[in-house]
Amino acid sequence: MERGVKLKPTLCFGNLSRRKPEINVPELKLRHFPCDLSRDEEFAPVLAEVLSWLQYDVPPGKILLINNSGFGGYGRFDELSAEHQLGMIDVNVRAVVALTAGLLPVLRERGGCVLTVASTAAFQPTPFLATYGATKAFVLHWSLALNEDLRGSGVSALAVCPGPTATAFFQRAGLKEGAVSDGLGQTAEQVVEEALAAFAAGRAQVVTGWKNRLLVFGASLLSKPLIARLAARILARYRLSMTTSA
Repeated sequence: MERGVKLKPTLCFGNLSRRKPEINVPELKLRHFPCDLSRDEEFAPVLAEVLSWLQYDVPPGKILLINNSGFGGYGRFDELSAEHQLGMIDVNVRAVVALTAGLLPVLRERGGCVLTVASTAAFQPTPFLATYGATKAFVLHWSLALNEDLRGSGVSALAVCPGPTATAFFQRAGLKEGAVSDGLGQTAEQVVEEALAAFAAGRAQVVTGWKNRLLVFGASLLSKPLIARLAARILARYRLSMTTSA
């Protein structure tokens, strides 16, 4: 949001999440819509509020819908509760599809883009992150297909695939602070810059960071069973030093 205000101070921002973003920018035009995206019963009334806000309070112009909410869980499948993993599917997958479908009519009317945050995990099986990786594989392929479905409509779709990024995601997933090293990860600001550049170029997909692009390319050369076995060995060692229970 800070980057958007710098680019165009008149932009209006809407945010759907449980907590209001802690952003101290006086000129920011932000409307927060409290909503737990894992709870289906909260979604319909909030969607109605968002549509009303877009109709009556937001000036005419294109819309950028950013599907960025999501969380993970680190551990073997049977070590994570079914409730946690089903909630993950609700937020990472169901809410993305539901919000996009709900806002698509106004997007078609005004024009714009659906930017959805996937992950480098979308390109390979991810042992110890099995459900999370699968949700991101869905998001990536869904976004690419959506872009083709919407071709010629004035609306596009962009899948952003970052690798490890310095956010609160890792703590929510059960990993220690510092799980993203400076050598392997990116800052959120770096990911945003690459995502905006891809958006401006009209791309359908971007893998942020040259190291991440190299890893994704390498994974594409191996069979899925083999990359799953290799990933399991790497992530099992990683677990010993980085989980909060270690």
